[in-house]
Amino acid sequence: MQYPRQLLLILPAQPHGIPPQLDWVGPESRPELRPEDPRLAPLTKQGQLTTAFPRLRIERDRLVPNGTFAQTQATYLQPDPATVAELDQLLTRGNVGVVAHFYMDPELQGVLSACSWPQIHISDSLVMADRAVAMAQAGVRAVLVAGVDFMSENVRAVLDAAGFTHLPVYRLARDRIGCSLAEAAESRAYAAFLAQAAAHRPALHVVYINTSLKQKAAAQATVPTITCTSSNVVQTILQAASQLPTASIWYGPDSYMGDNLLTILATLAKADPATVRAVHPAHTPATVAALLGRFHRFDQGHCIVHHLFGAQVVEQVRRDHQDALLTAHLEVPGEMFALAHAAQTQGRGMVGSTANLLDFILAKLRQAPDGTALQVVLGTEAGMITSIVRAVQAELRRLDRTSSVEVIFPVAAEAIATTGDASLPVVPGAAGGEGCSVAGGCATCPYLKMNHLDGLLAVAKAAGNGTGLAGFEPQMDAARIAGRSVVELGSVPILHMRAFQKTGALPPELVADVLNRGN
Repeated sequence: MQYPRQLLLILPAQPHGIPPQLDWVGPESRPELRPEDPRLAPLTKQGQLTTAFPRLRIERDRLVPNGTFAQTQATYLQPDPATVAELDQLLTRGNVGVVAHFYMDPELQGVLSACSWPQIHISDSLVMADRAVAMAQAGVRAVLVAGVDFMSENVRAVLDAAGFTHLPVYRLARDRIGCSLAEAAESRAYAAFLAQAAAHRPALHVVYINTSLKQKAAAQATVPTITCTSSNVVQTILQAASQLPTASIWYGPDSYMGDNLLTILATLAKADPATVRAVHPAHTPATVAALLGRFHRFDQGHCIVHHLFGAQVVEQVRRDHQDALLTAHLEVPGEMFALAHAAQTQGRGMVGSTANLLDFILAKLRQAPDGTALQVVLGTEAGMITSIVRAVQAELRRLDRTSSVEVIFPVAAEAIATTGDASLPVVPGAAGGEGCSVAGGCATCPYLKMNHLDGLLAVAKAAGNGTGLAGFEPQMDAARIAGRSVVELGSVPILHMRAFQKTGALPPELVADVLNRGN
């Protein structure tokens, strides 16, 4: 198996959270400590290690990290100029575009964001496909996708639908790059969920974009399906309820997002009419209350990164960061969602997509007086920090301000693990790897970290030459479902979503499918 690059990183100079008196320079100077040594007492509470969350302060022309985890992120934001020049030259000479996800490996993102080649874009998964189309229209010879497999599939499908079937799309690894959400949608439990939906006609299935093309095809074959993203899911469901007032609506596979959507709908059902109209003009509290009885969500799927922003993290955020701005992805568990959602109602928080969180931080920066030191809890995957740093510093320079934004990474207490080694008793990162634990927050997604800088450089070079790329194409399934290819049928829910985004209404063919399927 090819392991994520960050799992191979050796200890930075000072393990995250270890007090200065335990600092060391090299192996010969490491203190001879055992886990029970009294000098480790500041790190323990009821037998478990506890630390302050790592933080990265963003100023106009410098970064100030606190904690090894933040130090690592800051290091990658200052990439080697020779590497940047090498990648720039490869992409320019080969006329190759690159689309990458916000959660990408920080080393890779740091180099990408420092390149001058214009056909590079870092965004959420939906915009990746849109920008790939724009790059195709600009005449690139190939598109590289830095993401998990469903992202490269989406790019391939959207390019094909836009008429660019000839344009090569390449991943950055030969190995399969999975996703826990995508795998949840391929389970027997999800097949049963779809069968239940099909039995409750008229029915509409709203499937999260974080699923494979094959699963989108299988879903569409079972029940009329539209894809959604974390940024448009609320509007998709409300619009569907207004256009299809008798249809049941089935959402999956992210169980936390489903629970959070239910909370949002329940809150709207009790809100005043003006508040509901501001969210969706066709609805009233009564119509949203009626929707609650028709809304169903899958309860056995989650993102392994957002799953870990649980009760322990929330407790520490409440205790240590009461005055900070709170951001949380819509995929987080209920405790983190409730905390950030409550902050959002007070104007000091945001729950939404990665793009929503970035826009919120920038808006708060613009609103704050010059010299303000903002603190923001980042309730999503830590790879987001690259885009936050680049955007915040650009905005500070544009506004000519001395303000700062300090990003707090809510990594779990178990992000320091005991080793049982007398000379090296604690190390950064939980025993399970990647700074994650079953009790709290998580640093990074190991799947996305299978895209790394060496792979990008190698694939960029090969794409420019047009050789040596067997196995790097999106692994499109050649099977047929309901008499149609996976690519053709799996693209239908994506195209429905794209039509909805353009017009604000479900496309007529989708409405007809919902009302007439099975008749």
